[in-house]
Amino acid sequence: MQTQVILMRPNVDLEELYLSFYKEWKESGEDMIPWVIGRDPSNFAAMVQYLRDNEHTVNIPEGWVPSTTYWLVTADVTSIVGAVNIRHRLNEKLLHSGGHIGYGIRPSARQKGFASALLGQALHKTKELGIERALVVCDAINIASEKTIRKNGGVEDISYVEEDGNVIHRFWIET
Repeated sequence: MQTQVILMRPNVDLEELYLSFYKEWKESGEDMIPWVIGRDPSNFAAMVQYLRDNEHTVNIPEGWVPSTTYWLVTADVTSIVGAVNIRHRLNEKLLHSGGHIGYGIRPSARQKGFASALLGQALHKTKELGIERALVVCDAINIASEKTIRKNGGVEDISYVEEDGNVIHRFWIET
């Protein structure tokens, strides 16, 4: 049976679960996606506040857009299995290679349907922000992510080639 999961806003009560999530990802040596999970959690309360501030456009860097972060938590609140960062609007960079939604699943929780659940729930949150068409992107070599995006209604648009030659597949999803 599939483990039930819910999106939760980051909060200090989930510190132990988040640190386990973060440590596993760091030890894997993989890129930390979405970008927000790369934030140093050693001052956990400050990190959570930083994420909340991003949502309200407080102290965000020039050229950045507001974003909301959620953690994908098992319904029994015993594990954080993923994270998603929803950008409230697109700038030029996000239009090409970032999209509205960036998401990731911790290495030990992959290939269990969590990515599809995460993206599906994130699309509902995106709609609540008034975004009717969400752009979701993945590297061309990330076949699993492409399958997840297509499963959630992604319609492929023109790919984008980054300066280093990396190809980004771009998909639009009606929310």
